[in-house]
Amino acid sequence: MNILIKIKQKKENELLFKRRNIELKTEKEIEKMKIAGKVVGDILQKLFEIIKPKITTKDIDIFVEKHIRSLNMVPAFFGVKGQKCSFPASTCVSINNEVVHGIPSAERKLKSGDIVSVDIGVLYEGYYGDAARTYGVGVVSDIAVKLIKVTEQSLYEGIKRVLPGNRLGDVSNAIQKTVDNAGFSVVRDFVGHGIGRALHEEPQVLNYGQKGTGVKLLPGMVLAIEPMVNAGSYEVFMLDDGWTVVTADGNLSAHFEHTVAVTEYGYEILTKV
Repeated sequence: MNILIKIKQKKENELLFKRRNIELKTEKEIEKMKIAGKVVGDILQKLFEIIKPKITTKDIDIFVEKHIRSLNMVPAFFGVKGQKCSFPASTCVSINNEVVHGIPSAERKLKSGDIVSVDIGVLYEGYYGDAARTYGVGVVSDIAVKLIKVTEQSLYEGIKRVLPGNRLGDVSNAIQKTVDNAGFSVVRDFVGHGIGRALHEEPQVLNYGQKGTGVKLLPGMVLAIEPMVNAGSYEVFMLDDGWTVVTADGNLSAHFEHTVAVTEYGYEILTKV
């Protein structure tokens, strides 16, 4: 009897998710996403070796694209449609007060004291992996060190709440609480997302919110959780290039992201090294 009830509840949940355009992935699909995710995680780790003063943001983009294509995979971001134009590079590289979606340039050199956020996506056999992290360049300020640390910590506090039966709001609240307690602010205009056969799927994953609210987490859901945290106000705006998002007050911003699958017993980070 209990098994029959469980099967019935599972079918009802799947129908509800279909109505909300949320796709539950099979184990085979998640395995493909894990392959894409491992490549993303490995590249982000390798970037510690090359992100130094005097390299350009284009150097970072070239390094990332070469590594992805050497494995016969596809950079996920190149050609993504935007409000004004398609994204012209394989990697988002954002410096200091740039929050996300910075366009790599051969004219922009990193210098000691900068912080740089790198966001990478990979497409493998029709499935996506997506992750990001922020790096300090040379010797950085104390506030930059704290901002990077808190942003990464907020990501993992959110991931800890990725449990079947929990709500998305539990994840969002854990991120916001960590950031608020440190005296920083969470960006509200840009959020995380579902991911799978499309780079951006439902549901949206807010980095702020209330416990016990939002969609119930079920095994098979895959989420790109990505806190974007500002040292000052949470307000941001987009530059005229149609892509680069910057802090409204000019303060620093950091960005961390992992692709995470909901399992029967908890979660699995698909983009870890």
